[in-house]
Amino acid sequence: MQHYLVATDNQPAAKAITRSFSSQAELTVVHSPQELHAALGRRIPDVLFADVSWLDRSPERTLDTIRTALRALWAIAPNLEVIVLAGQENIREAVKSVRAGADNYLTYPVSAEEAAYVLESLRESRMMQTELEYLRSSADGKTRIPLEQVHSTVMQTVFDKVRRVAATDTTILLQGETGTGKGVLAKLIHARSNRSKGPFMGVHCGAIPETLVESELFGHEKGAFTGASKRKPGRFEVAAKGTIFLDEIGTISLPTQVRLLQVLQDKVFQRVGGVNDIPMEARIVAASNVDLEELVKKGHFRADLLFRLNVFPIRVPALRERREDIPLLAETFLQRLRQRQMKKIQGIHPEVLAAFQNYAWPGNIRELENLMERAYILETSHMLSPDNFPQDLFAGGAPLANVSLDLSLPLAAVRNQAKEQAQRRYIEELIAECRGRINLTAERAGITTRQLRKLLTRYGIDKSVYKQSKSGTSGTQK
Repeated sequence: MQHYLVATDNQPAAKAITRSFSSQAELTVVHSPQELHAALGRRIPDVLFADVSWLDRSPERTLDTIRTALRALWAIAPNLEVIVLAGQENIREAVKSVRAGADNYLTYPVSAEEAAYVLESLRESRMMQTELEYLRSSADGKTRIPLEQVHSTVMQTVFDKVRRVAATDTTILLQGETGTGKGVLAKLIHARSNRSKGPFMGVHCGAIPETLVESELFGHEKGAFTGASKRKPGRFEVAAKGTIFLDEIGTISLPTQVRLLQVLQDKVFQRVGGVNDIPMEARIVAASNVDLEELVKKGHFRADLLFRLNVFPIRVPALRERREDIPLLAETFLQRLRQRQMKKIQGIHPEVLAAFQNYAWPGNIRELENLMERAYILETSHMLSPDNFPQDLFAGGAPLANVSLDLSLPLAAVRNQAKEQAQRRYIEELIAECRGRINLTAERAGITTRQLRKLLTRYGIDKSVYKQSKSGTSGTQK
């Protein structure tokens, strides 16, 4: 269960933040700096909401003094996520806090909706913590696991591109299915860039209400629209000298696309309701789990904006395309679970690892991580056993060596069973690689589309699992 600590003497703000929490969270509220330090001494929270004046008690809060105060917190709790609270008169200090490393900020008066959005952003960020955090540089410049330990050629190619482009200011477009780790790859690019000391601002475009997208990206002036009771800097402004990560860029509306295109062309923007030009100083990394070229053809995405974003494209492969890395990923997740949980589970049953290699992984790395966590919670022995994984993981995908044989049958019948098993597995693997495209799968299998459809029906294989609407890739479904 996550533990949150709210530290402010602003009672309405404390109540608003409290209302935004899930019932599964544990919450502590303190009302003075002394109580804050005492609470940190008793128990380290996962997330801290704290008034900026309580974090940095120096007379003049500068970027350096705020950074020093945050580092003091992280010396106690390296994984602590910090949300800064500030009044309108201290908004500059709130922005400085984010540039110094805080995860986000809220300004008084705080609404429950704003707090909930910040918490959702944190949750999305946590979901990005996949195997790439073991491959990215930590704050002291050391690498937890060398990139060379990635066995698959396709991922070695990706990391080679990252090494080449990270030090530049070039705009990058990451494309790949949902759950492949695009978000953490963006963090890796930021960590290896000359902007690594600046902020990394992630924006989940699909999670922001359409009416608030422009305000969230570019900020707004007081009175710009109903409910705009104060000036608010946008993500582009806060991310100056750092990196802004625009996830699910394909979900933004055409009017917002026009505004974003103008910013990319002119390198300046204005807050909603404002007239003053603000320099666009953030490096842009965008990501999409759908084919943007296909959206352009359908009229849902501007070709000129795609041209601006697609300066340096990187395709992030699906997990089924990098099966050589699955054992490393599984062990990585197991290490992390051992650190977070009290149980000391030492390994993974060989039958589970074999099933991992044969499963199609429509949810990619995120699905692997979730299955590992679920099994870890249920497991009562020293090893993650097949009983604690969904049986779908093993259905139709077990190696032939593990298929039970009926010795009462003649050899011809056993041979037919093995043939059926191999044929089903072949079709599943091939349609997964072709991302659900019937024509392409049939062509590569050397059969007609009619024959393929019969096989899909025969083996109960649902092609929709692999369609781009779920996998995030393009192709005409027939």
